[in-house]
Amino acid sequence: QVQLVESGGGLVQAGGSLRLSCAASGRTSRTYIMGWFRQAPGKERDFVAAINWSGGSTYYADSVKGRFTISRDNAKNTVYLQMNSLKPEDTAVFYCARALSYRSWGPRDSRTYDYWGQGIQVTVSS
Repeated sequence: QVQLVESGGGLVQAGGSLRLSCAASGRTSRTYIMGWFRQAPGKERDFVAAINWSGGSTYYADSVKGRFTISRDNAKNTVYLQMNSLKPEDTAVFYCARALSYRSWGPRDSRTYDYWGQGIQVTVSS
C-alpha cells in the first residue's frame, strides 16, 4: 500500500510564500515521476509541476513558471513545492501524485499517475 501525505498548506497573503511537502510511504521502490496538481472550486484539476524521480527533470505549468519550484529528496521519498509570489488565483486544493512507470500521456496528464494524496488547502488572500 502506498500513501502520499501532503503538508505545508495554509493561508497566506498575496505575494507571500508557502512550501508544500509530500511524503511517500509504503512501497516506494518504484517511482518514475512525482507531480503536483491543484483544483480550485468549480474547476477541473490542473497540472502544476512534476519532477522525474531519477534524472530530476522538471516540468511546470505556464501559470506558475518562475514562481514555483519543485524538488525532491530521494532518501526521504519526499517531493516539495516551493511557492513564491503567490496570487489569489493560486487558491486551490493541492494534490501530490506519484507515477510508477512511464506513460505516453506525459507528466502533465493526470492519467499518468497511479497514486494520489488526500489534498491540502492553499488559500491566498488579496
